[in-house]
Amino acid sequence: MTTPRTIEEYLKQLRAALAGADPAMIQDALYDAEEHLRSELAENPGTSEAELLEKIATSYGAPEEVAEIYRSTEQTVARALRSPRPQPRRSSIGRFFGVIADPHTWGALFYMLLALATGIFYFTWAVTGLSMSAGFAVLIIGAPFFLLFMASVRGLSLLESRIVEGMLGVRMPRRPPYTERDRPLLQRIAAMLTDVRTWATLLYMLLMLPLGIAYFVLVVVPTSASLALLLTPLGLAFNFFGLGSDFVGGRVTVDWGFGPHIPGWGDAAAMFVVGFFLLFLTLHLIRAIGRMHGALAKHLLVKSARV
Repeated sequence: MTTPRTIEEYLKQLRAALAGADPAMIQDALYDAEEHLRSELAENPGTSEAELLEKIATSYGAPEEVAEIYRSTEQTVARALRSPRPQPRRSSIGRFFGVIADPHTWGALFYMLLALATGIFYFTWAVTGLSMSAGFAVLIIGAPFFLLFMASVRGLSLLESRIVEGMLGVRMPRRPPYTERDRPLLQRIAAMLTDVRTWATLLYMLLMLPLGIAYFVLVVVPTSASLALLLTPLGLAFNFFGLGSDFVGGRVTVDWGFGPHIPGWGDAAAMFVVGFFLLFLTLHLIRAIGRMHGALAKHLLVKSARV
């Protein structure tokens, strides 16, 4: 690989050297490299980019060396931050009940509950921003307001990335997408508006309201139903079913298809078993949705490694 003569060439070579790595890690590496190189350039006025790159080649490293450092550091950090994995279970029964010991299950549970609040906020922010931008379009403040709104969308993308990584365990960017700060302002604005991730983030914010509602319902309804069934024996013991009240025949009756009868301990035991398995099925569903949403967030919020 030839020695880069400009910072842009250096970044292209670094991207090529990181080919195949996680797109979120590539975005962070490019941001860090550009930040460092342009800071060095600003501290050495009168020095060309080619001279600068030759001078710091030994201190910062060639693109291939920096890429290797990032790959090894990523593995080290990932091992340090990774939640302890539950002991692998070989049997189907062990895998079915082992979901309760998986940290990703509980991370997904809390994320799905939080998604209702974040979904309302993101949707309101996106709709309000777009509506006000359209309303201000005929005024002199229209363009600046729209650009500030789009910049806030990119900022919220980074915030959501941290939430997703923290709760769902999906590697997300820890730095914003890099930009060439020495480019004219209009070119940087054009780059932001033509970046597909800017609009993908806006789409993500709009989707979060229906997704947040669906996630909240999928957590609360089956979990509440399973807990209610699990507490059936306790309810029977304390007469929560109203036995002796003035319902049918003076007592509550149930019909499971075998004829009406007064619920007893056999019914309570059956409902407890149903609630027990329903709870674990719900946890499996929650973990699967967490994985699905993590993949969706990575697809819409992370700058592609090929761009």
